[in-house]
Amino acid sequence: MNRRNFLKVVGATAAVVAIQPSSISQTLYANNGDLYKRYEKVQLVDKAGQPIVASALKKETSYFFMYPYNGTPALLVDLGEPTEKEVKLTSEDGTEYIFPGGVGKNSSIVAVSAICPHQLTHPKPSDSFFNYVPKNGKTMAYKSGGVFVCSSHLSAYDPKQGAKRVSGPAPQGLANIILEVDDNDHIWAVGVLGPDKFHDYFKAFKPEFKAIYGNWRKAKKLVKVQTPTMLLSEYCKEIIQY
Repeated sequence: MNRRNFLKVVGATAAVVAIQPSSISQTLYANNGDLYKRYEKVQLVDKAGQPIVASALKKETSYFFMYPYNGTPALLVDLGEPTEKEVKLTSEDGTEYIFPGGVGKNSSIVAVSAICPHQLTHPKPSDSFFNYVPKNGKTMAYKSGGVFVCSSHLSAYDPKQGAKRVSGPAPQGLANIILEVDDNDHIWAVGVLGPDKFHDYFKAFKPEFKAIYGNWRKAKKLVKVQTPTMLLSEYCKEIIQY
């Protein structure tokens, strides 16, 4: 499947931590800090339509998919070790929310919205300045690897702490894509935790969406049922990282 066809196919309270995220149906700005919005429950599948198996993910490798809209990119990574749990985070406007932790057998799998909150840098078929840098990797954006990095202006985000901003000019962390892993070890995206930049993103890149989809409104349609998932290096011709 080529990139163009791929794009056509893609066509709370502390109690939130204790229940399935997909049982929540509204945005929550709770007094104790959680911010969560449920979207369509969507299964991550490979290019052949087969379910992505959590335990088969390559460690510390960026996987690309679209969620919650046809035009909103996200990255999936198995960090290889557990994340922190119940991490309190703060958005640009001061709203607090709580990252419950990674999923999978080792609580090591995370996904984030791949739209940098600084100036909306995001992966494109031509290139990506947005990527995950492994623990043994190096980046000018931070003192060590093990972080998501936007190389446009060197913002770094710690996935173990709910994609918290740890360096750079970004005003807040990345929005988390909330995942569930079922009894068959298959992965589902069910919602978005934390402040997202979807409105600004759609407004800023109308020409890009028109070129990809023919009609920019198609980019704003919700992903339903399945979302094709591939290595970021398969989606982008070039990954640029500093």
